[in-house]
Amino acid sequence: MSSSSNAVELRGVTKRFNELVAVNNINLTLGTGEIFALLGPNGSGKSTTLKMLLGLLQPTAGSVNVLGIDVAKDPVAVKRQIGYVPESPDLYEFLTGIEYLDFIADIYNVSAAEKKQRITEYLKALQLEGREGDMINSYSDGMKKKISLISAFLHKPKLLILDEPLNALDPRSARIIKDYLQSLKSQGVTTILSTHVLEIAEAVCDHIGIMYQGNILALGSMSELREKASLPSSGLEDIFLKLTGTGDLKPVVEELLK
Repeated sequence: MSSSSNAVELRGVTKRFNELVAVNNINLTLGTGEIFALLGPNGSGKSTTLKMLLGLLQPTAGSVNVLGIDVAKDPVAVKRQIGYVPESPDLYEFLTGIEYLDFIADIYNVSAAEKKQRITEYLKALQLEGREGDMINSYSDGMKKKISLISAFLHKPKLLILDEPLNALDPRSARIIKDYLQSLKSQGVTTILSTHVLEIAEAVCDHIGIMYQGNILALGSMSELREKASLPSSGLEDIFLKLTGTGDLKPVVEELLK
């Protein structure tokens, strides 16, 4: 059983796919009510790590505890308390927006009264009123992302796992989501963000983990990451590039100009 003060605990977690080590003996602890960013280049192990938290993949070695539950022993109990938004929403496009949200709310046993109230509030906040009766296959990418976000929030989960949650959103909606995550934090909801937009991670998150080739290279607040990278006044982009060994990009640009 995990400590009640921690939302996530990974201990010695490794994931292999045949000869490929996707995640290499990582340890990670996230406190309740924390907003955490998991960053890394493509192929660094981020998605694999998130899928192990969700119970979609089993680790080759190590243990994964989420909200005090051993994911390997009771993955369904974990899923009940998580809201997940994938990078590319995989929605039932033959349904209307309201049909899809009704369906998701019913899966999580949200009462009829609460379901109606919450859906109405989210549709209004994200400016989807009047379009909820349209087929999802007629929606823009931004509208699909909004539906995906609403479906993750509907059952009031204790842990949110959001992969590129602000992609395709208009500035107003993106600001609402960022402010909403901060408000949920004060209610003890833990959020894990995976994003390539480093400015979002720097602005929103309490702590940041940088993954590279299956390992967590650095973990901490912005001030702690600056200290580790010996870049006392730099932003997250410079820190990220230095720690992943990709900081000097001038030769790459020069090659492109030939």
